Amino acid sequence: MFTPDSRSHLRDSLIALARVDIDVVGAALVGSAARGTEDDWSDIDLVLQLAPDAEEVAVVDRFTRWMDTEAGTADTLDVVAGGVRYRVFLLSSSLQVDISFWPHDQFRATTDEGFQLIFGSANPPTLPPAPQMNETVGMGWLYALHARSALARGKLWQAVTMLDDLRNQILTLACARYDLNPWHGREIDRLPADELAALAQARPAQVTNEAIEVSLRVSIELLLDEIARHDPARASRLLDPLSSLTSNER
Repeated sequence: MFTPDSRSHLRDSLIALARVDIDVVGAALVGSAARGTEDDWSDIDLVLQLAPDAEEVAVVDRFTRWMDTEAGTADTLDVVAGGVRYRVFLLSSSLQVDISFWPHDQFRATTDEGFQLIFGSANPPTLPPAPQMNETVGMGWLYALHARSALARGKLWQAVTMLDDLRNQILTLACARYDLNPWHGREIDRLPADELAALAQARPAQVTNEAIEVSLRVSIELLLDEIARHDPARASRLLDPLSSLTSNER
């Protein structure tokens, strides 16, 4: 298990490595370290700005070889978003290290992550995209439909999976009302206790027909309530079809 001291030492070593790499011209910390909320369980989030003529693959390979040799890599995962490669390292100590390799003109802050510039010059910051409420509502009722059909077919684990996805849409809508970040559940725990208690009732206590039926009914009620807070007319249109999902009639 890693310790805060070992994490700090590794982060300092990575920053020192970035400073002497000719293909890296900027670096910043993001995440909890940049926001000043780091705790014993935080990972390392290092953002690197590549030189205009840098070969991204070569830079990624160099840092990966160093991590394999010096940090004890157990596995890696690549996530590519917006033209940026995020290489996620899982170390044998269970520490997660995220190193992202940003094209020169894209190196900038986004307000939801925090941004602590270490060296170099960042481009003007951009705002993160707001949750798409129209899509969130649509995905909510779609998951409700699939939960109902899976339950009717006796596919209880599929129904539970659909209910989990439905609950995530409800949580996204709730977080939007309080200007909280729902991405990966980051600020869900800041929702009011009474609303979280209501959402707890939407989790099936067991993988049984009876428990899933209760969860589906509660989830649909909560979904309709959230939609009504954002778009009353849409909630009114959805009331009959969604309410019918918990009826035994076809």
